[in-house]
Amino acid sequence: MKRSAIFSILFLILFLKGSAMYLLIPMDDVQKDHLKSYGIAYWVLQKDVEVKWLLNYRGGSFLIPHYPEIENECIIRGVSYENMADAQASAILNEISSPDVNQDAVSMTKAPKIAVYSPPNKQPWDDAVTLVLTYAEIPYDIIYDEEILAGTLKDYDWLHLHHEDFTGQHGKFWRTYQHMPWYQQEVKIDNDLAQKLGFIKVSEMKSFVSREIEKYVQNGGFLFAMCAATDTYDISLAAAGIDICQPMFDGDPMDPDADGKLDFKRAFAFEGFKLEKDPNVYEFSNIDATQSRSQVYHVLRENDFFTLFEFSAKWDPIPTMLCQNHRNLIKGFMGQTTAYRKEVIKSNVLIMGENKPANEARYIHGEKGRGFWTFYGGHDPEDYQHLIGDPPTDLSLHPNSPGYRLILNNILFPAAKKKKRKT
Repeated sequence: MKRSAIFSILFLILFLKGSAMYLLIPMDDVQKDHLKSYGIAYWVLQKDVEVKWLLNYRGGSFLIPHYPEIENECIIRGVSYENMADAQASAILNEISSPDVNQDAVSMTKAPKIAVYSPPNKQPWDDAVTLVLTYAEIPYDIIYDEEILAGTLKDYDWLHLHHEDFTGQHGKFWRTYQHMPWYQQEVKIDNDLAQKLGFIKVSEMKSFVSREIEKYVQNGGFLFAMCAATDTYDISLAAAGIDICQPMFDGDPMDPDADGKLDFKRAFAFEGFKLEKDPNVYEFSNIDATQSRSQVYHVLRENDFFTLFEFSAKWDPIPTMLCQNHRNLIKGFMGQTTAYRKEVIKSNVLIMGENKPANEARYIHGEKGRGFWTFYGGHDPEDYQHLIGDPPTDLSLHPNSPGYRLILNNILFPAAKKKKRKT
C-alpha cells in the first residue's frame, strides 16, 4: 500500500510538471479574435494575475499563468489560446531574452483605470475607442469638462479624448449643419455648461480643460486621442488667451493677429502651423493633411496605407509596445483630421506610422513631464470615410483589425510602462 501511494504521488507530480502551467494567447494570424484578446489580458490583470506581454513574439502575444477560470474565459469570448508546460514557457522567455533577438517580455500586474472624455450627447457613430472598448469588454468611465475641472483626472491612469473640438468652434460644422437638431443641441449643451462652470465662452472653458489635461500628463498620466481631438487639443494649448473664434462661434470677432500670437512651446506635437480662419472651411489649421494628400499627393482609397516602424524591443520598449501587430502595413482611413503634415511636427515627436509617399504621419507619440501621449489620425480604422449619420461599425465583423489593435495597444501600455525612450 505504501509503495502504491508513493508511486501515485510521484506520478501526480510528474503529470503536473508536464501539464499546462501557462496559457499563451497568440497574436499572429492564428488568433481568431485579436481585439477580444486584449480584453482577456485586461480581465486577467483585474484578477491580480500577472500577464507577460511578449513584444515582437508572434505579433505581441500574451503569456499568462494557467488557471481553469482563465481558460474558460478564453473559450467563452472566442479567443484562441495554447496550453503550455512550464518548460515550454521558460524556453520562450529564454529565447526572447537573447540580445540577438529583437524581442522582449514586459510584465503587467495592474489593470489601468480608464476614462473617456466624451459629451453627454455623443452619437453612436462618434468614437472608435468606445466601440472597441465595449467590444473587447474593457470597462471605462465617461467624464467630461465638469468632472475634469472637479479634479477627477488624478483617479485615472489613461485618458482618451473623444473627437472633441478643443478650440470652441463646435467642430466647425456650422456651415453644413447649423440647422440640424443634433448640432443645435451640441452648441446649447456646451454653452450651458460653460456658463454653469463660470466661463463666458465655450472656447475659454475648453482652453482651461486643455490645460488641466496637460497637468494630468505632466504628472504621469497617459493621453490618447484620435481625429480632430489631436490637432484641436494642440491648437487650444498654443492659443491660450487668444481669441481664435469667428463671431458665429463665440459672439465676437477673432483676434486678427491670432497666428502671430500662437505659443508653440505649449503644444505637445505641432509647431509652425497656421489657423484656418474661414468658418465655412471644415478644417482647423494646416496641421491636417486631408486636403494636401488628395490634391498634391493624389492619395486614393486603393493606395491609402501607412507603415508601422519597427523599434528595438529591448532599447525602445514603449514604441515597440504601441506598435505590436500582426501586420506592419495598415490600411488608411479618413477623418476630419486624417493625418499630420510632417512639416509641422516637432522634432522631438516620435513618428510610429507614416504614409511616406504622401509625406504624412498617421501615428505619433511623445513625452510630457512624467507622462506620455499618443495621437492617431483618422476616425474609424474599419470605415474608410465615415459620414455623420452612418451606423456604428460592427466590430464582430472585424475581430482581427490591425488598425483597431493600435488603439488597444495604448490601453494596455500604462500597465506595462517600464522606462522612457532612450536617447
